[in-house]
Amino acid sequence: MTENQTATSSTAAENAQDHVNSARLQDAIAALAAFGGRDDGGVARETLTDIDLASRRHLIDTARALGCEVEIDDCANLFFRRPGTTDLPPVLTGSHADTQPVGGKLDGAYGVLAGLEVISALNDAGISTRRAIEVVAWTNEEGSRFGPGAMGSSAFVDPSRLPAYRAVKDSDNITFGEAVDKALQQAKDVTHRELALPIASCVELHIEQGPVLERANAALGVVTGIQSVRWYRVSCTGMAAHAGTTPMDERSDAMKAAVTIAHQLYAHAAAEAASNLRLTLGRWQVGPNSVNTIPGNVDFTIDVRCVDAEVLERFEKFLQQIVAAYTWRGNIAFECFFSRPPTHFPEDMLTLIERACVRAGHLAQRGDPQHLTSGAFHDAMYLAEHCPTAMIFVPSKGGISHNAAEETAPEDLYLGVQALAYTVVELANR
Repeated sequence: MTENQTATSSTAAENAQDHVNSARLQDAIAALAAFGGRDDGGVARETLTDIDLASRRHLIDTARALGCEVEIDDCANLFFRRPGTTDLPPVLTGSHADTQPVGGKLDGAYGVLAGLEVISALNDAGISTRRAIEVVAWTNEEGSRFGPGAMGSSAFVDPSRLPAYRAVKDSDNITFGEAVDKALQQAKDVTHRELALPIASCVELHIEQGPVLERANAALGVVTGIQSVRWYRVSCTGMAAHAGTTPMDERSDAMKAAVTIAHQLYAHAAAEAASNLRLTLGRWQVGPNSVNTIPGNVDFTIDVRCVDAEVLERFEKFLQQIVAAYTWRGNIAFECFFSRPPTHFPEDMLTLIERACVRAGHLAQRGDPQHLTSGAFHDAMYLAEHCPTAMIFVPSKGGISHNAAEETAPEDLYLGVQALAYTVVELANR
């Protein structure tokens, strides 16, 4: 790109940023939140339910009113396309619109609506871009109805994942494939597109879902990457016996074994505090789960995360050591059933986002953005395997998310879209 083209591109990015409309954004958030809205302010809109399908039609109608072309792929991912002046691969933004069984109105939905607000700003400013800009609403990011999460984005990047996803069943014995087919049937008026199409770059705007930005009094966050994660299943197998008649020194108590291991894991996490290791023992299953029977079987899960993969290697070695060292009459086994390396976003993308955030923050007299790592999974984690990808965060009040109390100040939501608009337009003119 020549110096003159660079200047023109920057001017367009600034112009787009200045045409973002906060009131329009708030109206869009409220309109989408009505689909599955609850009296407590939360939203219940699990993926591919009738409520979710109705919200998808709302998004389709909204995008078409903005002049967008609408497409859908075999995983029911929705794409809203504002054409460019060339046929170069598009710039992608967006997120997901499904929620937890009881979630908030911003998680995921904000990123989709922010993308549509960028298109509205471009329309208002009369700006054309070299590349098309596409806003995506990924299917089943949350993973609460069908597991795992991020099915839509991961299948887009690697279509070979889709057949296994289609076989997954929800609690009502409905397969993901059946739910997707219903969504496709209801979107017969939407053009079909293939999975894994070329994308020039991708930017996802999201609420932080944590307390870092709020504590730093920062309005915007430049996300440098996403933590690595490992999930383990630990099984302690002893012998169920009568709680009143079995002497303490003759028991094969699976709960005692599990609790002893848990205490050692928490102590290890405390020792790794400087490395920002995050440990969660999330799911516990006890057998026979009776008030007057010594537990014969205890299974629990471990979620451990860190931006440094070597810290997780140390954790696994420690887990191996304490399991091997525990002596009792029973058995302990563990397995790693999910592992994901850290995601590091490209430096040139981070530099651009920094510039976009600085301009938005300074115009609002809010100062510079904060650099941070995402502790949660996002669709951007998979898109980073497909094209240059990065993320922008806005603060979450109290760090709360996946909860009806999820909230971000309107002025922070506005600045996030301003930063996104600048970034997307700059990328779309490259």
